[in-house]
Parts: sequence; C-alpha cells; structure tokens
Amino acid sequence: MPAPHPGLAWAEKTPEGRAWLERLPALIDECIAEWEVELGPPFPYAQASLASPARLPDGSEAVLKICFPHRESEHEGDALRAWDGNGAVRLLAHDPERWALLIERCVPGTALREEEPERALDVFSELLPLLWIPATPPFRPLAEEAAWWAEGLERSWTDAGRPFERRLLDAAISYLRELPPTQGEQVLLHQDLHADNVLRAGRAPWLVIDPKPLVGEREFGLAPIVRSFELGHSERAVRQRLDRLSGDPGVDRERARGWAIAQTVAWAFDSEYLPQHIETARWLLDA
Repeated sequence: MPAPHPGLAWAEKTPEGRAWLERLPALIDECIAEWEVELGPPFPYAQASLASPARLPDGSEAVLKICFPHRESEHEGDALRAWDGNGAVRLLAHDPERWALLIERCVPGTALREEEPERALDVFSELLPLLWIPATPPFRPLAEEAAWWAEGLERSWTDAGRPFERRLLDAAISYLRELPPTQGEQVLLHQDLHADNVLRAGRAPWLVIDPKPLVGEREFGLAPIVRSFELGHSERAVRQRLDRLSGDPGVDRERARGWAIAQTVAWAFDSEYLPQHIETARWLLDA
C-alpha cells in the first residue's frame, strides 16, 4: 500500500513498514469509532507517525496521532501524561495497542524554527526545567539506550561505507560507555527536542510535541537542541547553543558536549541529514 503522505514513504521499504501501512486504514477507522472524532487531511510533516487534525464530539480541536511501532515512541503517551500539559501538549486519550494518541492541538501551531535563534534558545531555556521532572517506569533508562547504541554503532558505520573518520566513531562510542555510569539526578528527557517539535499554542506561548522519552541526567537533554541545524549550521552557532544551554546552574558543559556528540553520531545513520550531523559532531569534538 502506498504511504498516505510523502513523509511516510520510508515505510514502504521494509516488511514491517509495509505491514503497518496495510494496517493503517483500519487503525484510523478504529480510532474514529473509539473516540468519535472527525478527521481532516494528515499533516504533511509527520515522519514516524500519521498525524491528522481531529474534531471532538463537543466541537473542540485535537490531533489524532498513530505511531509506527518503534522503541523510541513506545512511551510517548506516558510522557505526555506525566507532564500533564506543563510545557507539553496534553494527552486527551491513549490506545497503547494501536499506538494511537489523541492529543491537544496547538493553534496556530507554527514551529519554533520560525523564531530568531536567540529567541528560540530563550524558549528552550524556559521549557527544559518544566520537562525535567522526576520519572519512574515505564520509561527506558538512558544507560540502556546508550548501551544499545554503542553495541551497534561500529556495524552501522561499516555498513554505511565508513562515511566519516574513525576518531569520531571512537569518540562517540567512548562517551556512550563512559558517561552512563556517572550520571547525575535522573529526570524525564525528550530526546528529540529540536525546533520543529516546539509549537506556538494558545494555552501557553509554546508547547512541546513528539517526545521520544528516556530517563537520564539533564545534560543529555541538551543534545537535540545543540544539533538543531535549523537554528544555524556553523561551528560558531553549535558552540553558542552548547555554551548558552549549559550555562544554567547544575548543568555540566563537558558532559553535555559528550552526550551531544554521542547521540548525534548514533542518530546520524537513520537520518537524511547525515552530513550535517557529522559536521556538528566534528565541531563539538573540538569545542
């Protein structure tokens, strides 16, 4: 079955993805029946899920999101429930079996990337303390995720044709092994907190969407923001983001730098932005 919009075309390339696309129309119908919603056309920018505007029985607006089953989105509903609207969109309903969520809609919904970089960093600085709350299971520990990345990183590098120098690979693996045992206080983390996952809203000036939650130390939470090339892709811009965000009390710059290198390299192979991510990691390695 063809993808319902271009952002999901990747799913056609694997058996698991094709099976999900085949199941998706039935999932949509089941969610419409379960939650009695009317759906509009899918948002074009969703990449790992189908997200559509929804109208509830009382006439209010929401978003129906059906995630592709994946470890990173496994506990998205739990994270939104834990934040309870404090810095993030509210969870209205959750169907774990269908990987489906009914969530608050941000209006007007423009992304933080539209703001000037300095203003965007102000917003991130305001949101991060709201998101860094004590967390308990079912969230996956950062240490477990780091071990999983470290185990497969060299194989990914080799399979991709060794697209960057060995020293960068070794640095990423080293950080993934050395940082987890010495972490600080454990909090709930949004490991994909870039400028397209923060939207202008009505209930609050800005709200976070699309969490891929982990539990770990605060320093890791800076990684996706530091590599947010939509806020400027240059050595100077990357260092400014690192310095600005790690200037808050209780955040260690060197640990934040190490986590940013590690996750940026680990995520680079599943991204169409591999060249930009590798440039970012190189700049951070020398920062």
